[in-house]
Amino acid sequence: MYATAVLQWEEGLRRLRDAPDAQRIALELVHDRIVEELRKRLGGRFTTDELVELYGRGTDWCLALAVAAVPEAPYAWDPAIADAAFGTYVREASDYAGGRRRES
Repeated sequence: MYATAVLQWEEGLRRLRDAPDAQRIALELVHDRIVEELRKRLGGRFTTDELVELYGRGTDWCLALAVAAVPEAPYAWDPAIADAAFGTYVREASDYAGGRRRES
């Protein structure tokens, strides 16, 4: 499950990075709001498995955050932006280092 999730998250990060400049502010706002919510949901110390488990439960809540953050910018409601946020947040996992998960 981790390997599949990471591929999706990396694709989301690529899509965010490659987005048109005119869309960047709204996309980054949504991305940042989702990262903030991930901090609230997972707390201080978390593992990649915990993040993958949260992702596996669904990301409908990310869409709700996106719509609330930028109701005038439906392009920013793209699920890839949620994937990008997870891809950013995984870097803070206690068992993540150097672009990959450390095995215990």
